[in-house]
Amino acid sequence: MLKIVEIDHLNVKYPDVKALDDVSFSVNKGDFLGIIGPNGAGKSTLFASMLRLNTKYEGTIKFFGKDIRKSKDYLKEIGYVPQKPIFEKNFPATVNDVVRMGLRKESDVSKIDEILQQLWIHELSNRLIGELSGGQQQRVFIAKALVNKPKLLILDEPVAGIDQQSIDLFYSILRELNSKQKITIIWSSHDLDAVNQLANHVACLNRTLFFHGESDEFFENDELVKKYSEASMQEHMHHH
Repeated sequence: MLKIVEIDHLNVKYPDVKALDDVSFSVNKGDFLGIIGPNGAGKSTLFASMLRLNTKYEGTIKFFGKDIRKSKDYLKEIGYVPQKPIFEKNFPATVNDVVRMGLRKESDVSKIDEILQQLWIHELSNRLIGELSGGQQQRVFIAKALVNKPKLLILDEPVAGIDQQSIDLFYSILRELNSKQKITIIWSSHDLDAVNQLANHVACLNRTLFFHGESDEFFENDELVKKYSEASMQEHMHHH
C-alpha cells in the first residue's frame, strides 16, 4: 500500500507547553482520516508542521516517501483548506479570483470553470467573495484547494460557523472526492457523527496520540469514545 504521509516521533515544544508529544502515524493512498481531539489538542500545530508553516519540530515527516525537510515538492500535490477566514463584504476579489490564486500555472485557467461546476458554484464565479454565505465561501476555498487536482486534501475544521444545510452538502462533496476521485483526505473535526460516517480511519489526538486505527474499531469501543468525551469535557472546563 502506497504511503502518502508518514509521521514518526513528532514532538513540538512551545516555551510553556509541549504541543505534540511523540506522535507517529501514517496515511495510505485513498484513506479518509478523521483527526479528532479537544481544542488545544495540537491539531493545528500538526497541520502547520506538515505544511512547513512550523519548522521547529523534532522527528520526521514524510510525504510520498520523501522527508519534507529535504524537499518542498510535495506541496504541489496537496490542497489545503484552513479554518474559515472571514472576508469583509466589499473585499475586492471575486470567486474566480480566489480560485485562480490556487493555480500553479496561469495557462490552466480552464480548470477554474471545471472545478466551479463540480462544486455547484459556477453561477457565483463573478460575485465578490465577501457577499457569499459561509457555506458558499467554504466551497470556494475547496475549489481553490482542488483546482490543481491534488493527490491529498487537508482540511482544518472546515465547517466551523456554517449552517447545517451547507455542512451536509460539504460532507457529500468530501465523500465524492474520496470515493469517486480517489483523493486521500486528512480532516480535523469536532463532529464525531460525521467522522463516523465519512472517515475510514480515525486519529485521536490530545497532544499525544491515544488512538489511531479504523473508524469502526474506535466507534464500537465504548471505553475509547468515553475517554475521548472526557478529555474534551475537561479541556472545555479548563477553557471556561
